[in-house]
Amino acid sequence: MSAFTDAARAATDAMRALFEPTPLQLNEYLSDRYGAQIYLKREDLSPVRSYKIRGAFNAMSKRRVSHPDQRNFVCASAGNHAQGFAFACRHFGVTGEVFMPITTPQQKIEKTRAFGGDFVKIRLTGDYFDQTLRAAQDHCADIGAHFLSPFDDPDVIEGQASVAVEIEAELGTPPDMLLLPVGGGGLSAGVTRYFTDSAAGISFRYVEPAGGASLTAALAQGKPVTLPHIDTFVDGAAVARIGAHTFEVLKDVDPAHVLLAPENRICGTMIKLLNIEGIVLEPAGALVIDALDDLAQDIKGKTIVCVTSGGNFDFERLPEVKERAQRYAGLKKYLILRMPQRPGALKDFLALLGPDDDIARFEYLKKSARNFGSVLIGIETKEPDAFARLFQSMTEGGFEHRDITNDDVLADFLI
Repeated sequence: MSAFTDAARAATDAMRALFEPTPLQLNEYLSDRYGAQIYLKREDLSPVRSYKIRGAFNAMSKRRVSHPDQRNFVCASAGNHAQGFAFACRHFGVTGEVFMPITTPQQKIEKTRAFGGDFVKIRLTGDYFDQTLRAAQDHCADIGAHFLSPFDDPDVIEGQASVAVEIEAELGTPPDMLLLPVGGGGLSAGVTRYFTDSAAGISFRYVEPAGGASLTAALAQGKPVTLPHIDTFVDGAAVARIGAHTFEVLKDVDPAHVLLAPENRICGTMIKLLNIEGIVLEPAGALVIDALDDLAQDIKGKTIVCVTSGGNFDFERLPEVKERAQRYAGLKKYLILRMPQRPGALKDFLALLGPDDDIARFEYLKKSARNFGSVLIGIETKEPDAFARLFQSMTEGGFEHRDITNDDVLADFLI
């Protein structure tokens, strides 16, 4: 066994002062669907509903050993790391300052405050996370505090490896394949390094959000690179640049073993798990389960472990999640319709709709033209093929239209 393996096991033992191991559960629904034994490592059931408590606890614990007088800690986060950090501050009785973007949802602010109590102060600064991060690091330098990184820290990586220690103990034998979500890389690096050192033969698959594929970009360039743009919907894994320490562990990953999960498809996975299994996952928590369809032929008859990394889902986002899932499945579309300004035109258009077609939105955008008006219309149906029939009927009926469902620019402004 390596020194890293021993350290990860020691960190895991120390964590029992905070919480019991998260469950490793055989999921019958997924196992039947894919013809495999599929286990879920339920990090969404930790005290802070994510694995982030592990790395924060271990890094803070080791810092206090190496620097006994260290009483001030700082982090920058708008989500799970902030909550794990706050929980650890309260446990150790140290002062923590959490820098969050001004745009952070109030629900996340209140949960962080609840976990940290009087030991944590929350500072809202910056419209974007990069601004928040710079402010936190500058503040650290000014007051002599220790900055606790969300992922790019050897002690954080070591703490996240406790997930692997628990999987090994709970499963008894190594799985055939382990599916890991990737954001900054702390969890995937820790688990990969642990099992690479202790259990040869495990196959790994890494899953990134399509709009934040920092590992894919780093593997292509041979070094961490900053993505010019990211989709922040999968907020727990939407990272513009993978960590230097984490990439050092992951640099030899086969690029073919890194899968990209479309954000809207992830929404469908979240809805299915909620409706069928009663499991509440945030977008990052559903990443690896969403990739199972891509691996269906590779996992038949095998033992698979999926790490569900977090369940901090704000139910105010549920309508958005449902809508994005419908759009990915082809069950909802948005059109700009050129509506003739004559009596009976709307009635003629409505007559084109099928029995399962439903108008979810109808809004005049422009009515300045004398003969025609522009209408934003949202239509839901039960079968994707229904739209081909509807579009043909609209064309034949003289209703000019443009499908803007996947037009990111227009969708951002109008939908």
